[in-house]
Amino acid sequence: MTRPVAVVVAVVAAFLAGLLTSEIAAEIAQNSADFYNLGRRRLPQQSLCLELIEPSGYSCSEHKIQTKDGYLLGLPSVSSRSGDLRTQLGPPVLLQHGLFMAGDAWFLNSPKESMGFVLADQGFDVWVGNVRGTRWSHGHVSLSEDDKNFWDWSWQELAEYDLAEMIHHIYSITNSKVFIVGHSQGTIMSLAALTQPAIAEMVEAAALFCPISYLEHITAKFVLRMVNMHLDQMILAMGIHELNFRSDWGVNLLDSICDGHVDCNDLLTSVTGKNCCFNNSRVDFYLDYEPHPTSTKNLHHLFQMIRKGTFSKYDYGFLKNLKLYGQLKPPSFDLGLIPKSLPLLMAYGGNDDLADVEDFHHTLKELQSTPELVYLENYGHIDFIVSIKAKEDLHDRVIGFFRSWGKSSSS
Repeated sequence: MTRPVAVVVAVVAAFLAGLLTSEIAAEIAQNSADFYNLGRRRLPQQSLCLELIEPSGYSCSEHKIQTKDGYLLGLPSVSSRSGDLRTQLGPPVLLQHGLFMAGDAWFLNSPKESMGFVLADQGFDVWVGNVRGTRWSHGHVSLSEDDKNFWDWSWQELAEYDLAEMIHHIYSITNSKVFIVGHSQGTIMSLAALTQPAIAEMVEAAALFCPISYLEHITAKFVLRMVNMHLDQMILAMGIHELNFRSDWGVNLLDSICDGHVDCNDLLTSVTGKNCCFNNSRVDFYLDYEPHPTSTKNLHHLFQMIRKGTFSKYDYGFLKNLKLYGQLKPPSFDLGLIPKSLPLLMAYGGNDDLADVEDFHHTLKELQSTPELVYLENYGHIDFIVSIKAKEDLHDRVIGFFRSWGKSSSS
């Protein structure tokens, strides 16, 4: 480890060790060794199709698309084990993952428990989104991942470029409106993108798990401490633009925190809330794939949302805001612009410390439509992706919702 990186690790570790003391340390209690040994794990070497989907017996085709700002995204399509790819497929569904995740998140449990496999078995034409910077995407037409400019983006660009291009590509290929399933950051992207009429008109309906547009009332104490200590700004000031917990500095940071500073057991729960239906026996397998990298700017944008209580574009400060946006403050995304005619299903959990119920109701008040709601009292933030009870709790509801609107729009 070079001296500058060592200094960064030491300083950040000292801050995090401080914020992990007292009541937070008392709450952290289950999977630490697995978590902070991430960098020593086997990284997937092949494509998402070859690595995770085809071994389960499903047809899968890799697609590479280019965003308007030059990023190359992986967008695999998946069909049922019972039929040949691209024949007799139902309506297209785009699965959009959350923060520090990628498209593999929808396939981490058994075929009967994983949203991606379940939808494929039900005849849907499943497309798997992977945003810029994740391991299943393919870099940039001119920028190296070692270039800080490669990481100069937040969820704003993920909505306006990545998700927009995915939807347009699927719409063009299938000649059909697209169903969307989003989780966590995938819902931020979806809600922001759907305020744009050109994107909304290509979407049939959307099912949003742990919907987020406001973050003012999150209750995750670990996250709140990082926000209050401006850790995001400190990391940016140190010149770290990629947040990758499998990188040398990320691994050393977690080692520094968890090896001697504090017991880092069950770090996931301290961040997301208590997950009721998480299969602990599969943690090793999950950590072969998660977490994926993101940008420090993205984390900073999310922390801005928490501090300001707004659903707005990235805040560059008065002068640059004036240059880029023509106003001193960044413009808000107006949820009232999402068409009233666009069907929405929103699923939220009683134990979710990130997508807080009060913030969720704030989102509902700004929408023109009245979404179909699914409330799962015992669910935490990650249960919506990897719950062993997800089929009966969630998947069947989503499939029924999509089928009802697919029939009504085609009749």
